[in-house]
Amino acid sequence: MVATPIALPDLDALDAAALKALILSQHVELLSHRSEIEHLKLLIAKLRRMQFGRRSEKVERQIEQLELKLEELEANRSEVGPQLSGPALPIEAAPPASKKRHPLPEHLPRIVHTHLPAQQSCPGCGGAMKKLGEDVSEMLEYIPASFTVLRHVRPRLCCAGCEIVVQAPAPSRPIDRGLAGPGLLAHVLTAKFCDHLPMYRQSEIYAREGVDLDRSTLARWAGEASALVAPLVEALRRYVLAAEKLHGDDTPVPVLAPGNGKTRTGRLWTYVRDDRPAGSEDAPAAWFAYSPDRKGEHPQRHLKDFKGILQADAYAGFDKLYEDGSIFEAPCMAHIRRKFFDLMEAQRSPIATEAVQRIAPLYAIEKEIRGRSPAERQQIRDARARPLLDAMKIWLEASLPKLSRKSDNAAAIHYALARWDALMRYLDDGRIEIDNSAAERALRAVAVGRRNYLFAGSDAGGERAAVFYSLVGTAKLNGLDPEAYLREVFERIADHPVNRIEELLPWHIAKNPLNAVAA
Repeated sequence: MVATPIALPDLDALDAAALKALILSQHVELLSHRSEIEHLKLLIAKLRRMQFGRRSEKVERQIEQLELKLEELEANRSEVGPQLSGPALPIEAAPPASKKRHPLPEHLPRIVHTHLPAQQSCPGCGGAMKKLGEDVSEMLEYIPASFTVLRHVRPRLCCAGCEIVVQAPAPSRPIDRGLAGPGLLAHVLTAKFCDHLPMYRQSEIYAREGVDLDRSTLARWAGEASALVAPLVEALRRYVLAAEKLHGDDTPVPVLAPGNGKTRTGRLWTYVRDDRPAGSEDAPAAWFAYSPDRKGEHPQRHLKDFKGILQADAYAGFDKLYEDGSIFEAPCMAHIRRKFFDLMEAQRSPIATEAVQRIAPLYAIEKEIRGRSPAERQQIRDARARPLLDAMKIWLEASLPKLSRKSDNAAAIHYALARWDALMRYLDDGRIEIDNSAAERALRAVAVGRRNYLFAGSDAGGERAAVFYSLVGTAKLNGLDPEAYLREVFERIADHPVNRIEELLPWHIAKNPLNAVAA
């Protein structure tokens, strides 16, 4: 596209004041265009990072490719090596160093095969043989998961004298009159919400084993299981919101719109209770909630009974929560750093680079004090982090007048300074973290699932996802295998008193398991 040239006025007819005004207006317009160009470059760089991954992620992929090449070379050497024959070369070479093989895990079941010699008597004299010792070697094998039919037989007994009939009660099932046992139900839900395997793919996998479980059947089981564990998730919600400090965040979830086959954007919100970095022994937990949009009324409803510290990003929907003083804002340093980091990567900005360098020592301090008591953390932060932040604020304020008001560097500085007072709160309270990484980690599973199964089928599907992300995420936070945990829950919950439902929360299951649930 060719730009239409702008006709200049007759410069000879302009006086000095008019010429000065023209030059000034052109200069302002040039600065505006330059700022817009830099901003567009930043947006392009962000999009490229979203498309191709960050540098560290690209390095990881390169490492994976090199490991794959090494794997191929080792496989080729193993394949070709035994076939080599002929006279040895006159060059002496040291044998390649081999890694020490780690013993196989002790908790794995062992199937012992004993191989006796073909001859039980001495091949020399024919005498009897006695055991001298044995050589033992182990080989790791995989037995594919298989379906099993549990047949429950309940004989009816009749009295020969009075004809009274007795029979044992039918064992309970996770889903009333359902075919799915606790293990199968846990496997289907873990595959969907932990391993991110859509149900239509699961159906195809089961069909290869000769079991016809169509997608609608699996979806129906998920819905009935969601209703079954609803009291348990409610107990989890109460536990999370009873904390003194929460991490909160949200992520978009495409939801299929009814009728037209298009998708709209719902939201999954997470609230994480995890005070282990501050030395707490309270169990960590994550509660998820779904909403059809991102209106501020949703977090306000979720946290209407919460009082304490909310560590979150700068989403405007949280602002109303801070108005009455019952909830205190604790911003996220990672969001501030990310804005400067994007500028450093896209524009090689000296100011952004220095900002990132100034933030790095703050995270080094946090790594050192992780797991210490709140009082210790506050004391060390006050002595070492506060001077760094005070100096950084002075530097930011001094840098701001040197920048164009419309520049991205100025926007990043304004973003940081607008949250500075709330950000400094972590220096005075050892319970607060420097950033909101706990909530962002909890949402990673949602991001992976979103790439795999593309969208939720409805708002009800989003609510079901929130239920199982809550249970699976909390199980993982407590070091449990999610599938083993869900299996144990489904084995117990049908007969478990609802007024003691807290006993089925992950940290209680870990202490009193019916089966082994450790990850």
